Amino acid sequence: MVTHPAAPTIVRWTQRLEDAAGLDGPVKALEPHIRTAFGSGTRGAILRGDWLGHALHPVLTDVVVGTWISSSVLDLAGRGQWSAQARTLVGTGIIAFGPTAWTGWAQWSDAGLREKRVGLVHAVVNAAALSAYVGSWTARRRGRDRAGARWALLGAAVSGVGGYLGGHLVTTRPVATHHPAFDGRAG
Repeated sequence: MVTHPAAPTIVRWTQRLEDAAGLDGPVKALEPHIRTAFGSGTRGAILRGDWLGHALHPVLTDVVVGTWISSSVLDLAGRGQWSAQARTLVGTGIIAFGPTAWTGWAQWSDAGLREKRVGLVHAVVNAAALSAYVGSWTARRRGRDRAGARWALLGAAVSGVGGYLGGHLVTTRPVATHHPAFDGRAG
């Protein structure tokens, strides 16, 4: 008999989220709209990354998260010296958020119910992170760079939770487009 150590708290929390039948109502209400807007036909195939042989969503998340985290690096390392550059990075992430979310919704439309529950929470958490970064950009635009930096740090913390859930979906659960040629190949 193989025994496993107790699962970390976040793993247990994620498992409870997968089993949260209370999310089924919102999932079922959104599902037809999301499938129509992002998951069907040629548009869905493009957004899922079928043409690439690999899910497009994780590639785009690197742009969003990378620019946002880079803004905080400039804030912390530059101590206000690179505020304009940090604002540009925050804005770039905000602009990239839309297409990134569209690709995520396309993947979500093909997922199973347990994965859709987690994916819905992932989307809500990421929307909260976006709100914090919009607050950051707005504060910076008004010359309140220290407030903008604080909003960005809050956004980074929130997007870390969203990133964990997204990582769970693509590494632990089968939510990612991939070409069948990758199946069954030994390393």
